[in-house]
Amino acid sequence: MRLYSLIFAALFGCAASLCHADEAASAGPDFLKQAGSAMEQAGSAMQDVLLSALALSGTPYKFGGNTPDTGFDCSGFVRFVFSQAANLTLPHGARAISQLGKSIPVDQLQPGDLVFFNTLKHAFSHVGIYLGDGRFIHAPSSGGGVHIVSMNDAYWAKRFNGARRLDQSTAQQPADVPSE
Repeated sequence: MRLYSLIFAALFGCAASLCHADEAASAGPDFLKQAGSAMEQAGSAMQDVLLSALALSGTPYKFGGNTPDTGFDCSGFVRFVFSQAANLTLPHGARAISQLGKSIPVDQLQPGDLVFFNTLKHAFSHVGIYLGDGRFIHAPSSGGGVHIVSMNDAYWAKRFNGARRLDQSTAQQPADVPSE
């Protein structure tokens, strides 16, 4: 129980200090309750993934970016988070990442699963990390950098392509993302 209290405190700190002001204002206490619920549902490796992803909220977008210092594109963000938090090496590119793991139906999404969208008129052109309760975190090319959005927003709902679940067997070697 103490672990959940510490995780919730860390999550609260991330949400309160790192999320965009408008996101935090619109999310309010309900988001914190939902995020705490997502953390309880996730296994310990996925808790690390979620905390790592949330800690990067607000990091600017940069095409081809793959570190917090340079900024992230969507796959660079996912690759960095899974490298740091789960020691998984993922390829760069949403399409390449979509070939890994196990395909899962939307009604079986769990926190830490990857969600894919058609944003460039071809399937699997965007990727994010599912947080739970219909929300995901991602690095979009517009919107101010890494942030949380609802999968039910009209834009995302009509572009959803599928979801994948990764595990330790997904990668063959330790992650090699620069740690500057």
